Amino acid sequence: MPDNRAEIEKRRTFAIISHPDAGKTTLTEKFLLYGGAIALAGMVKGKRNSRHAVSDWMEIEKQRGISVTSSVMQFQYDGFCINILDTPGHQDFSEDTYRTLMAADSAVMVIDAGKGVEAQTRKLFKVCVLRDIPIFTFINKMDRDSRSPYDLLDEIEKELGIGTYPMNWPIGSGVDFKGVYDREKDKVLRFIPEESGAGRREVQEQDFSLDDPALPGAIGEYLYDALKDDVELLDGAGYEFDLERVRHGKLSPVFFGSALTNFGVEPFLEQFLKLTPPPLSRQAEGRTVDPFAEDFSAFVFKIQANMNKAHRDRIAFIRICSGKFEKGMEVEHVQGGRRMKLSQPQQLMAQSREIIDEAYAGDIIGVFDPGVFSIGDTLCAPGKKLKFQGIPTFAPELFSLVRQKDTMKRKQFVKGANQIAQEGAIQIFQEINSGMEEIIVGVVGSLQFDVFQYRMENEYNVEVHMQTLPYSFIRWIDNEGLDEAALRKLNLTSDTKKVQDLKGRYLLLFSNQWSINWALERNEGLLLSEFSEN
Repeated sequence: MPDNRAEIEKRRTFAIISHPDAGKTTLTEKFLLYGGAIALAGMVKGKRNSRHAVSDWMEIEKQRGISVTSSVMQFQYDGFCINILDTPGHQDFSEDTYRTLMAADSAVMVIDAGKGVEAQTRKLFKVCVLRDIPIFTFINKMDRDSRSPYDLLDEIEKELGIGTYPMNWPIGSGVDFKGVYDREKDKVLRFIPEESGAGRREVQEQDFSLDDPALPGAIGEYLYDALKDDVELLDGAGYEFDLERVRHGKLSPVFFGSALTNFGVEPFLEQFLKLTPPPLSRQAEGRTVDPFAEDFSAFVFKIQANMNKAHRDRIAFIRICSGKFEKGMEVEHVQGGRRMKLSQPQQLMAQSREIIDEAYAGDIIGVFDPGVFSIGDTLCAPGKKLKFQGIPTFAPELFSLVRQKDTMKRKQFVKGANQIAQEGAIQIFQEINSGMEEIIVGVVGSLQFDVFQYRMENEYNVEVHMQTLPYSFIRWIDNEGLDEAALRKLNLTSDTKKVQDLKGRYLLLFSNQWSINWALERNEGLLLSEFSEN
């Protein structure tokens, strides 16, 4: 299948991760500009600017100027077909980011040059290490006051436990930022900011070789001398470039630049595409799935309801792992035990979509979900039984009792809560043998409560009352065959709550670690776990 191989080898699928405000969304949009996918980068909404980032499509994102859900964007550049997964940077959305990273073959880590490695960066980085995927670092905002590049590299190595290899090197920072030295090309790319009529800085770029007699005059004698010393030190004392270590996440190529002013973005994109791998093999139960295998296979990593508010639709995002997808083809939904046709296959640009006829391993596509898919589900060619490893569901840390204010809107309440839960942004629990008149919502961070309430009111027209609960820990009961009678007999503290999830599995809510220890010590053979696998 020579055609499939050529198409698959062109694919590059990566996630962009960062701490909030490091410039991740801005960098994403500059990539889209180079690919011709958009004509104008939308600035994150500010006091004087009514535009918002194209990858932020939810109304609440536009209002707050933050990303609260993962976006998927595909574009063509220099012979490559690129799938970008733009993840939420906010710490409250780490689980959505984790699932998104499961669909990526590499990651771009954006770091603020003035702040360095921040808390959320550490958390996301650990996920990348677990996946054994290449990590590329873009140190952003060099045109602002920045820390020493040596300090930044040292912090990345110590905090994240990964080697660094600077692909270019900054010349000054802030008002003294003069550009970067490209180590591979042995050239200086000079930064010349200009004020445009719109008040936004644009950049002209000039190339110099390191021994160009005009270079000291262009960047200043002091910075020129410092650059020569830095280059000598990097060549003598830095890591050797090793592509194999890069491919296994042991060495991160580092680039310096400024996404907002568009400086250093295109050289970064070009180098990144050369170094990052085509689609990687995936682990399924009992076997490894080669992306170049002829048979189609994919898994669901994200579900999003109401992307088109007018149609109240529900889209399942799937990562194609092998073979070729063709519009109208029949596939097997392994977990559902049924064959089905994937209707309305779509290529995505945040909330914009167009129907497609085909897609290949490495691509992310959206398919209409009639309510049958769950996160982690496997789709494969009929008769080719295959089941990809599940995507873990992590334990929420905050809980709230939720009920609808208008009891006449029970149907909308149940539908909205279930759909948002199936997307994975929240988890829903019920007291044993209770109905859905009131539910317990568990989240990783408090902002998810705000998003849940906002979406219930604006997408499902249901006002809800939310009451914070005093629990901080949740544990799934892993004992097979545990029934309700055995559940009632458990010796638990008075402040421990017994609940079940939407799949009927039993769980315990605890206020503190002491109560967890009590349960384990006084119930011989009780098996508790912090997460379940979808």
